[in-house]
Amino acid sequence: MTLGRMQRQQIQELCTSYAPTFSATPGLTERAYHSIDTGNAHPSRVQPYRVSPQAKTAIEREIQDILQMGVICPSESAWASPVVLVPKPDREIRFCVDYRKLNAVTRPDNYPMPCTDELLEKLGRDQFISTLDLTKGYWQVLLDESAKERSAFTTHLGLYEFNVLPFGLRNAPATFQRLVDGLLAGLGEYAVAYFDDVAIFSDSWADHLEHLQKVLERIREAGLTVKAKKCQIGLNRVTYLGHQVGQGTISPLQAKVDAIQKWPVPKSKKQVQSFLGLTGYYRLFVPHYSQIAAPLTDLTKKKQPNAVQWTEKCQKAFNKLKATLMSDPVLRAPDFDKPFLVTTDASERGVGAVLMQKGPDQEFHPVVFLSKKLSERESNWSVTEKECYAIVYALEKLRPYVWGRRFHLQTDHAALKWLHTVKETNKKLLRWSLALQDFDFDIQHISGASNKVADALSRESFPESTG
Repeated sequence: MTLGRMQRQQIQELCTSYAPTFSATPGLTERAYHSIDTGNAHPSRVQPYRVSPQAKTAIEREIQDILQMGVICPSESAWASPVVLVPKPDREIRFCVDYRKLNAVTRPDNYPMPCTDELLEKLGRDQFISTLDLTKGYWQVLLDESAKERSAFTTHLGLYEFNVLPFGLRNAPATFQRLVDGLLAGLGEYAVAYFDDVAIFSDSWADHLEHLQKVLERIREAGLTVKAKKCQIGLNRVTYLGHQVGQGTISPLQAKVDAIQKWPVPKSKKQVQSFLGLTGYYRLFVPHYSQIAAPLTDLTKKKQPNAVQWTEKCQKAFNKLKATLMSDPVLRAPDFDKPFLVTTDASERGVGAVLMQKGPDQEFHPVVFLSKKLSERESNWSVTEKECYAIVYALEKLRPYVWGRRFHLQTDHAALKWLHTVKETNKKLLRWSLALQDFDFDIQHISGASNKVADALSRESFPESTG
């Protein structure tokens, strides 16, 4: 159902009355201050990384821009974190501060994060929904005086510190969630927020206009701004936290099970073994697993040729095992009161990951399956770069589940245990490491033999190497 002419006009008039609130320039609120508690830790001071003349020019331009915006100011702090300029996929340069040493001595803020499934349940039952995305959310929050000192960063131009909350600081998600929870206090019957994503939901059009106006008024009063390009206003169904919601339905995006649904028919013994490795990991939850999988298991015997002879029995077993992975008792809905486990892996041509969680039986069940084929350029990366990319890809896809929550991440590539301390010698790894600063996790190394699910997903649908 699309909005009528009168409804579109009403939305336009409402948004026009709040035009200054819809701005690409971040606002500034005094309703929240971010602090950095480092206890008795001594100030850490890291020398500026060496950069090329072109990078120096880019740093100078960025410093000038954010100085004019009031985002930073000159500093005399005893703390100093280095600046890193890293290329974005669109070839632009991103200005980053490497806060890993500061984060390591920062005490955690355990403010509770919202329960995603509860937010979705509220949205899903209503007919009209709007979502608002706060502009450069963190930059709209002030730092307290001690935090400003600790946020200091060093460049060839000198030492500067932030006036507002920068990206990459530990506890930034907790501070921002506390702010938006306070912003929407008393409006919980029709408005929720997951960090900088605010959602307004109503059962009637008249109510929706009133609810949207009340939320916009709260945002304006707080001195915050909203990025118009990312807003969804007055729709029947919206994309929110990785789901399609609205008109009484909640549908997970297909990525949750696409990796299983699109799994192709194996053409070789090795591909059959990969599929059995995935399904066999969850055999405990599949009654009569051995009998179901028998036609496929027979294809992996030594006497069988590498090119498999696919029969009707093989197809039935294949279909049944795939269907089992996508339904109870294997696949489970997430429980946001329990910790998550993410496992990742990379093969020559792809990356794979699975989000898991312990069920009442104290066994790990999958929540989301992920896989992605690497491009020709990505296929030429080193093993370490591929394994690191598997982590970056997985966490970006799983952000609604794990952002702002402590979780474990498992990989069978031991070198990635040092991901948090990678130096500037590999710009790609450094960029990815800094991109993960907002996530609160620890890396655990596991053997390849124990990482069958992610390993199988990383090889799913990709042709085997002949080299």
